[in-house]
Amino acid sequence: MARVVILGAGIAGHTAALIAKKQLGKNHEVVVVSPNSNYQWVPSNIWVGVGLMTPDQVKFPLAPVYKKMGIVYKQAIAVSIHPDGDAQTTSGFVKVKHIAGDREENVTYDFLINATGPKLNFAATEGLGPDKFSNSVCTFDHAAHAWKNLQSSLAKMEKGEKQRFLIGTGHPLATCQGAAFEYILNIAFEIKKRKLEHLAELVWISNEYELGDFGMGGAYVKRGGYITPTKIFAESIFKENNIHWIIGAGVQKVTEGVAHYETLDGEFHTQEFDFSMLIPSFAGAGMKAFDKNNEDITPQIFAPNGLMKVDADYTPKPFEEWKASDWPSVYQCPSYENVYAAGIAFAPPHPMSKPMKSKNGTQINPTPPRTGMPSGVMGRIVAENIVEKIKTGTKDHKHKASMAKMGAACIVSAGYGLTKGQAAVMTVFPIVADWEKYPKWGRDISYTVGEVGLAGHWMKLFMHYLFIYKAKALPLWWMIPE
Repeated sequence: MARVVILGAGIAGHTAALIAKKQLGKNHEVVVVSPNSNYQWVPSNIWVGVGLMTPDQVKFPLAPVYKKMGIVYKQAIAVSIHPDGDAQTTSGFVKVKHIAGDREENVTYDFLINATGPKLNFAATEGLGPDKFSNSVCTFDHAAHAWKNLQSSLAKMEKGEKQRFLIGTGHPLATCQGAAFEYILNIAFEIKKRKLEHLAELVWISNEYELGDFGMGGAYVKRGGYITPTKIFAESIFKENNIHWIIGAGVQKVTEGVAHYETLDGEFHTQEFDFSMLIPSFAGAGMKAFDKNNEDITPQIFAPNGLMKVDADYTPKPFEEWKASDWPSVYQCPSYENVYAAGIAFAPPHPMSKPMKSKNGTQINPTPPRTGMPSGVMGRIVAENIVEKIKTGTKDHKHKASMAKMGAACIVSAGYGLTKGQAAVMTVFPIVADWEKYPKWGRDISYTVGEVGLAGHWMKLFMHYLFIYKAKALPLWWMIPE
């Protein structure tokens, strides 16, 4: 009997667990280690953050699902990886610390999938975070806290008091511009719904070199029969919603009601606000790695940011020499063939956006987005490859999912309601631009499109219920694609 251990129960980890167990059946064991007791559909946290959904609508308990599926579930934090075992065992294992009782356990594995997702690194920016001077929508409880504070601002506006809303990225290297973009549009929608536009100032702040970069170097999209850069696409949406923007900005510090930031021209500025939601930088979960002699091999397994190295080309080289082929396709650790990383847990070989530095030498640019659909696809192909290894003994990887050969659909909510809701729908193929294969646009323009309208909102709402249905492993769940 083989044992597959999965660290994390987010989109990548949960997908991998369900797929692996379904295909392996009762003859093999699947173990999930996660500190979280709930699964959450992260894309819908935006709606929690504006009071249009409750936390219970975007989450559900993991234990009943895993019990039904026959998956072993340990609510614990992974502390360290021991791929060679130690003096007591020759099997690879993960040291975990259980949430209840603070008990430690060594969980052995035949195959390991690191799908811990990111550490929300609020500490990297002084004063950032929901326990300090800014809000977040990165988790359902953060989003609920943001809604509570947003209601306070809306109540003040109802009394005639002007309010300034600052939304964007809270670190020079933060990613997930899409989530912040979506949140500011939903705030704009709620303000319009209440007819309070005359009392609101909406300000976008981002480390993007250009608006619409989204951490993927921007894109050219087909819209209404024309080819439009995402810069124009994003600017038009912001102008329609009376949103001002500050770009090329790295937030250095947040104090009460004030964001302190540096721009690419080397200048330092401040922006006052009454309400802010700033996305933090992401880092690895902070696990260590040790060999059988208990020697620290963390730098061999993990990049400096704590994300796991996989089958990517990490050779340092100039931006002009980066290629789509640098990106991993099977997410296997090069040092240990039975260890994989999926979703945000893997270390990208380089940013998708051109690295930029201020005149003071501060790097200010987005890091690559890997959430949602790409994470689910990675979780699936890693699980499927491991299943084939277990069943056939093959060392080959039949299933591959390079972000340079994978498409993605992003639906950015811009308001909620079956008749009045809106969403900006953007599809890109591939996610990582391939200028060798597509020298004119960097991507296949036939599949890289952008549209705004009510139909997009219906699609996003449908996907919310569809993917929660799938995550609950309800009948025929496996037929729903990532």
